[in-house]
Amino acid sequence: MHCELVVPGLFHAASGLRLEAAELLVARGRHTGGDAKTLEAWLAEAFGLGGTALPAGALTELAQGGHAEGHWARADPVHLRLLRDRITVVPAEAFPLSRQEADILCAAINAHFAGRMEAFAAEPARWTVRFSEAPALDAGAPPVEMAGRDLAPRGRTDALANEIQMVLHEHPVNEAREARGEPAVNGLWLWGTGAVPAGLQAPWQSVSADEPSILGLARAAGVRGRSLPASADMLLERAPEEGRHLVVLDTLRAPLALGDLEVGAKRARDLEEAWFAPLLAALRSERIGMLTLHVPDAGRSAEAIRGDLRRFWRRPRPLATMAP
Repeated sequence: MHCELVVPGLFHAASGLRLEAAELLVARGRHTGGDAKTLEAWLAEAFGLGGTALPAGALTELAQGGHAEGHWARADPVHLRLLRDRITVVPAEAFPLSRQEADILCAAINAHFAGRMEAFAAEPARWTVRFSEAPALDAGAPPVEMAGRDLAPRGRTDALANEIQMVLHEHPVNEAREARGEPAVNGLWLWGTGAVPAGLQAPWQSVSADEPSILGLARAAGVRGRSLPASADMLLERAPEEGRHLVVLDTLRAPLALGDLEVGAKRARDLEEAWFAPLLAALRSERIGMLTLHVPDAGRSAEAIRGDLRRFWRRPRPLATMAP
């Protein structure tokens, strides 16, 4: 069995930490390097999309069991923070949003835009929209990649974004949220436009992830998509003895983007305990034959078999020293 982990943000989140298992894998493994990429760009390349952006909206619909026909985009709920001279994005990872709130706000959007577009809350923080006509939208980046940045004008998307903000601005759900001291859901971040790509292929037998667009990507490629288990031990219990399996561990990007280094460090330690250490032990015991760690935002990958772990002269060092 060959297990591949994709962990964006790992080197940055490990600042001030010693993650022994991950450090040993990186130190003793064989390295490949390339350009730094977002997780979405890494996945698009890995699944053979070339320079095409990930059509996350249609892929999310596909993961929900739909056919994803028509014109789709992701439309994730966000809080748009108005400062004195600029606007920044606060992604939904930064605030609580219940299923009931998401459904009510989604219904308000659909009532206003009836005949033009329809929104679906796949999860409280992950929505999609289907347009009646092809939208004049750029593929864009997910809101977690835009957190804290000044919003640049987005051309023809501005009119639609402004209309959505007007619908949400004084909605009773948001009035109740503000009364509780919670950020209002006053915008939808439109990204991931495009149709489900045809003819996708992937080298893996399974893909495990929390993000529905990644599971949709697996489905489009004819690969088994699985919800992410809580630990490597649970993954190994259900995984076959052979084959190549991809695991996307995307828990670090949000706290790093939001500047919450304490949460980022805790999640990095959790990954060490739940994933890196058990998989390194499985490599030593030959339960798995190869272990690969990809850190796309650093453009680095490390791959090891059991014999590589005996290269004692290659001393582990803090992962943060490899951050770009």
